[in-house]
Amino acid sequence: MANASLKIDDKEYPLPVITGTEGEKAIDTRRLRAETGYIAYDQGYGNTGSCESAITFLDGDNGILRHRGYPIEQLAQHSDFVETAYLIIYGELPNAAKRKEFGLLLRKNAAIETQMQKIFEGFPKGAPPMAMLSSIVGSLAAHYPELATNDFEKDLKNFDLAAAMAISKVRTIGAMLYRYQRGLPYVFPKQDLPFCENFLHMMFSEPYKDYVAAPEVAKALNLLLLLHADHEQNCSTSTVRMVGSSAANLFTSISAGISALSGPLHGGANSAVMHMLQAIHDEGDDGTRFIAAAKSGSKSNRLMGFGHAVYKNFDPRAKIIGKACDDVLNKLGIKDPLLAIAKNLEQAALHDDYFVSRKLYPNVDFYSGIIMRALGIPMNMFTVMFAIGRTPGQIANWRELASNPKGRIYRPRQVYVGPVKREYVPIAQRT
Repeated sequence: MANASLKIDDKEYPLPVITGTEGEKAIDTRRLRAETGYIAYDQGYGNTGSCESAITFLDGDNGILRHRGYPIEQLAQHSDFVETAYLIIYGELPNAAKRKEFGLLLRKNAAIETQMQKIFEGFPKGAPPMAMLSSIVGSLAAHYPELATNDFEKDLKNFDLAAAMAISKVRTIGAMLYRYQRGLPYVFPKQDLPFCENFLHMMFSEPYKDYVAAPEVAKALNLLLLLHADHEQNCSTSTVRMVGSSAANLFTSISAGISALSGPLHGGANSAVMHMLQAIHDEGDDGTRFIAAAKSGSKSNRLMGFGHAVYKNFDPRAKIIGKACDDVLNKLGIKDPLLAIAKNLEQAALHDDYFVSRKLYPNVDFYSGIIMRALGIPMNMFTVMFAIGRTPGQIANWRELASNPKGRIYRPRQVYVGPVKREYVPIAQRT
């Protein structure tokens, strides 16, 4: 086994080196504190591997994203959201029989029981959708306690059913909270509809008139969810593993992940892009003035949807969704002025040395908001859509963690920088 060496004062400590299947190397510091008294400081865990995982490989320097070894480009072209969800969760693409069985399990567990529907009524109509989604998903643990025992061994025995419930019911809850906030009656799922068509049916059907999704609309939504299905150890997925490491059940862990995803620096990025494009349009600009101001360092003209914490090259999902955005707007005959502005910003970022030298390439958030807007999904639901798409990855990570017999509860260390020991002073003596 290869070793690295850490020298502290005059003493050297060997540290094992772990090598992943794609050649990624990590220095194993698990024994560092016990052997040296030191900890590794890495604010925000940006350079810390918290786990070994076989789910998703991400190479940000070269713009590579693969799920279980399959390139995202191939999955986007040939697969769909449900099949990709199965792959991410179970490790292999399903054969025809397993695909049918998985789809049936999703369809049979899509409905929200009457007792659960009452939870919606406890929220104000204007409540943030992600706060509602997290709370209601968390309540699944109370409604199905036999699937959420907080005992890994027992919960893994019922994993297939719990996973199908999570994927299917998150979608139904999302559609229901959309209608609840608008004072519309709930529309219940149909077992004969595919996953995305069913969601659109539940969202947009009118009294005595079912919404029938056009093929290009369903295809665009399918792609959108597929591209968000997993993305390695991001903030929300790491939160699922953090909570799950305490032996918390699947539903509770996903609820925590949804809460993490609700933050504007994570799941809210696509909404920020739309706000930016709308502001540019309202000012009568085609993006030219905005780009000039952004290059001058104006904080009020921050370019949203460009650059990524992990990708130092082009986000591979952005290439896919950028083309899909063009296709769906053309097929639907939508002339969105915001798309023209987005194109101008994209071209500037791809060819202007200011952006190229800083590797400010478009990311997946840049176009996803425009597609959702074209599908009729309001901006306050954008992050809910992200959460629906990300559910398979969160499920897969929870399962991987729960299946690890050598797993331990997540417990980061810290470097304390507060006051040193001091004596308590009674209030009468304080100045």
